[in-house]
Amino acid sequence: MSSQSPTLLDSLSPTAERQEALRARLSEVDRSMRTPGTFFVVAAVLWLMVGTLFALLTAIKFTNPSFLGHTEIFTFGRVRSAHLNSVIYGWATNAGFAVGLWIMARLCRTRVRHTRILMAGAVFWNLGVIGGIIGILKGDMVAVEWLEMPGYVTPLLAISFALIGVWAIIAFRWRQTDHVYVSQWYILAAFFWLPWLYTTAQILLVFEPAKGVVQSLTNWWFAHNVLGLWLTPLGLGTAYYLIPKVLGRPIYSYYLSVYGFWTLALFYNWAGVHHLIGGPVPAWVISAGTVASVMMVIPVVVVAVNHHMTVVGLHRQGWRSPTIRFIVFGAINYTIVSLIGSAMALRDVNLSTHFTDFTVGHAHHGLYAFYTMIMFGGMYYMLPRLLNREWPSAFLIKTHFWMTALGILLMVNVLQICGWIVGEMMNQVTQDGTVAYTFQQIVEFRVPWHWLRSVSGFMITIGHFAFFINVVWMLFRPSKADQPSQPTLLTRPTAEANA
Repeated sequence: MSSQSPTLLDSLSPTAERQEALRARLSEVDRSMRTPGTFFVVAAVLWLMVGTLFALLTAIKFTNPSFLGHTEIFTFGRVRSAHLNSVIYGWATNAGFAVGLWIMARLCRTRVRHTRILMAGAVFWNLGVIGGIIGILKGDMVAVEWLEMPGYVTPLLAISFALIGVWAIIAFRWRQTDHVYVSQWYILAAFFWLPWLYTTAQILLVFEPAKGVVQSLTNWWFAHNVLGLWLTPLGLGTAYYLIPKVLGRPIYSYYLSVYGFWTLALFYNWAGVHHLIGGPVPAWVISAGTVASVMMVIPVVVVAVNHHMTVVGLHRQGWRSPTIRFIVFGAINYTIVSLIGSAMALRDVNLSTHFTDFTVGHAHHGLYAFYTMIMFGGMYYMLPRLLNREWPSAFLIKTHFWMTALGILLMVNVLQICGWIVGEMMNQVTQDGTVAYTFQQIVEFRVPWHWLRSVSGFMITIGHFAFFINVVWMLFRPSKADQPSQPTLLTRPTAEANA
């Protein structure tokens, strides 16, 4: 976004002419996405703040269970479910809509037409989530994890997603390019996979409930795949687009990307079954899930190599960019959390991690340290191009990054260390065959760890408020007169770097 004028030779170059035409085309695409893209971002940020509030209430109740305990809507079960659903279907899904549709439109070089239909889908989706959260707080929730929103909002959510998701398909169908990019594979697949997951789970768990253990299998098939086949492809597609885009370097290996995509599609579908190790589930199903979880090492390592080799040698330049700083952090944590997930599927490891805070920490690691941080990076790149203005405060961006990065790392480590120790305590028995630690002793052991978890949550909350203030400031800045003409960077280039 440099303001430097091209030289005469540059102006006469066919390459420069093509680049100018491409910039004009992308500007047209950005203008067509301005209203729906901004709406999705604003909705996502508002849901992020709502989810943060519910998260704080949940964290307080871990150390002070009686807090607001006499108020029915603020009991632990309702608040925790409201937190989960507002984050998954409010923040994460709206962020995925915003960034995913924008990237798809850009890569297809196709402006978004008939935005009123897309906006109708966006409004009704968020109304459906609002109705679902209110239903949870009223006590109407479904007793299925990740599907707690009452069944009466399901038709609205399904229709809304159809109105939104069809635009990814339309953009791809009318693309102006012959080449299909890696990011398009992931994003288009995600928009196909979610309706398949959601409708199947709703039929088998809510409207025509399956019998017996099939309910548990369906529940964890759905819950695990919402992260793995909906949010993960959106996160990886965003990283595959923005890392090369910001650094000005092509992705390291197109062919590795092919392996990474298809192995993710092949193996992740089975992986959620490892959450039922030890349950009344056929042994072959557990074994298949364990094998699939271990085989997930293949796409994870492929993505890690592709991202690392694309960034290598450009770390200093990348560190100045808010987009790269958040996305590289998320990409690194994708590798770590996925390898930990493969290890958790092993029976010997699962023996100590199951039914403990280790699993909770693992969920936060994937949803926040990987996906959410990449979505933050995507928004830091996308919003200035939609609004044609730069971020007003580098200080708020730095505060956002350090508070959320350090906060989530503290939270994950606290939960997983505590969870592992608790798992070992629960497995210990005395020589006469009785448990070595009573349930009361284990609960008391966890209390100081949850105080640390509350501290980490407070740090993340500070980061969220910094992001919220920056977004509001950017949206309602009164004039363009005092806005910077250059991108908002976190550190300024040195003279040596500019030479």
